[in-house]
Amino acid sequence: MIRLTMDDRTLAVPPGYTLLQAARENDIPIPTLCAHEALLPYGACRLCLVELVGARSRLVASCAYPCEEGLKVRTNSDAVIAARRTVIELLLATSAHLPIVRALAAEWGVRSPYVTLETNDCVLCGLCVRACHEIVGVGAISLTRRGMARAVGTPFQISSADCIECGTCALVCPTGAIRVEDVTRPARRAHVWQSDYARRACRLCEYEPPAMASADDDRELLGNVKREA
Repeated sequence: MIRLTMDDRTLAVPPGYTLLQAARENDIPIPTLCAHEALLPYGACRLCLVELVGARSRLVASCAYPCEEGLKVRTNSDAVIAARRTVIELLLATSAHLPIVRALAAEWGVRSPYVTLETNDCVLCGLCVRACHEIVGVGAISLTRRGMARAVGTPFQISSADCIECGTCALVCPTGAIRVEDVTRPARRAHVWQSDYARRACRLCEYEPPAMASADDDRELLGNVKREA
């Protein structure tokens, strides 16, 4: 076991744990938007910043930083609180209409952002992209472009035939930016195409579907799976 100190509490955790995992198992609250127990650490939202106390104290993303023997960690120091408030202000700049962002702002005492930008439901947490890659194993969507134009989309902004319409991206989205009807027929706003396409199997359920499919085939298959369940 690895022993460390977090908020003046001595914790013992198994090797390989991150600081966020250690905090959660010991009921130490740390906010986060991009962490999910089924996915690898990513450190996108920066809400989970904590302070490593030492000769040169610094802020690290608790979701990605591994627990080490003898670490001293503060989850609510002045530096941590200031950093979190800054992150929330940035979220408010584009997503002040989202309940989850408003709740964070109320909890941390942030009333308004310095600037207001174009409204966006997506906070670029990357959960949908990572779930599609790591859980489903197809990579139908990705984070595209850079800077202010950063967004979730299909490769080259064209329809992705790799999508199996499982809806995992919608299920992990913390803000509702992706909805199930966006990735399933007949609406399918995220991946719109009319041709037949090569079908991909979900590596979780390990069901191997026929090689080619159409929208009607997928609706029939989904109905059969639901009835069998």
